[in-house]
Amino acid sequence: MKIGFIGLGNMGGNLARLVAQDERYRSELLLANRSRDKAEKIAAEVGGQPVSNAEVFDQAEVIFLGIKPAQFADLLADYREILEKRDSLLLVSMAAGLPLETLEKLTSSRHRWIRIMPNTPVAVGEGVVSYALSLQANQADEELLRGLLSSAGLLVKLEEKQLDAATALAGCGPAFVYLFIEALADAGVQAGLSRDIALQLANQTLLGAAKLSQVTGQHPAQLKDQVCSPAGSTIAGTASLEENAFRGTVMAAVQAAYKRTKELGK
Repeated sequence: MKIGFIGLGNMGGNLARLVAQDERYRSELLLANRSRDKAEKIAAEVGGQPVSNAEVFDQAEVIFLGIKPAQFADLLADYREILEKRDSLLLVSMAAGLPLETLEKLTSSRHRWIRIMPNTPVAVGEGVVSYALSLQANQADEELLRGLLSSAGLLVKLEEKQLDAATALAGCGPAFVYLFIEALADAGVQAGLSRDIALQLANQTLLGAAKLSQVTGQHPAQLKDQVCSPAGSTIAGTASLEENAFRGTVMAAVQAAYKRTKELGK
């Protein structure tokens, strides 16, 4: 089975690397990108062949489309003749906000679509991939997708109406977390730590806290209370965060991302 990628930016490239971890598909990868140099570089790194968009549409049985939402209509129109000659293909969109209904109108009804939204930590096997199936996609398609991306991290099937919210939280969320890591490290430097040590402590603190929350299943408020001793330093810091609307600011950031995701699909 040939697996094609069109668009090898940060996300497309990371997913191609994940698929290449399975030896069954490594030699079957077809890699296309506007800059052929990038396709050649990834092919040299993980295997597969650098090819043209036309070759991907002509040969692959599964095609991951890592292009911008506004580029879908023109791309699929350019290769409509090839797509009309193909039997049913599985097409996987990574485009934020672009609904399945719109995608289905751009191709023959015999082709099957899955929308996915990965986040950048898939590059280290600790990411989130939210996905929704079109009406034409079946259980075998879902199992194939989960198999191809099994090393990505957490894979979550959602109703399509939930996908934009998942994009705002898990897709955009890493950027918000990186801001928090940077702020923690800056605070450590301000308090007298070296930059390297402060960043190590900040990274491990977030990693460990997230793992404890995940493994124990305890509500975050319970875990917070376990750290906050009466009249202690942690509750003093927590009070400062509350005074500065920390939680409200985070919620507003996710809502802003959600609103923009919805706009991208129009």
